[in-house]
Amino acid sequence: LLSSCEGEVLPKPNAFLSLEYPAPTYAKVQSDCPYTFDKNELALIDPKKNCWINLEYPALNGTLHLSYVPVNGNLNQLLEDVQKLTYEHAVKADNIEPTIYDNKEQGVYGMVYEVEGNAASQAQFYVTDSTSHFLTGSLYFNARPNYDSIYPAVMYIKKDIRKLIESLEWKN
Repeated sequence: LLSSCEGEVLPKPNAFLSLEYPAPTYAKVQSDCPYTFDKNELALIDPKKNCWINLEYPALNGTLHLSYVPVNGNLNQLLEDVQKLTYEHAVKADNIEPTIYDNKEQGVYGMVYEVEGNAASQAQFYVTDSTSHFLTGSLYFNARPNYDSIYPAVMYIKKDIRKLIESLEWKN
């Protein structure tokens, strides 16, 4: 007969990854575009045409796409386009939570949509002064959407989105 001196063998419990990111350090982005904002120094700027900017997060494998459009009597159409794009993710999303942003002192008004679940984009937003400027943002990761896996990176970048919106200033 064989016997063992060890106790009963049990499977190891499931665990979550312990991902830690550096505390953000913000710096003002200066450009020829009609807006300025604070960005996390972890993000790299990839400028595009017409004052569109991609903020690349190589360490998090994600990108925040910023698109600028001047308002020329087309504000309602711009708002409809953003809402349509956001709610296209509803098919895969578990929840889309809109939050109004209103900063009368800076003339910045908008909406942030937090997307939960395995949608392609985890956050969408727009900000405007309602007369001249309109800026949208969309967060995407360079990986198959798996909300549980990207959750720590999503939460980290959502804080950067909040800082970007709160620090946004329109240039005249």
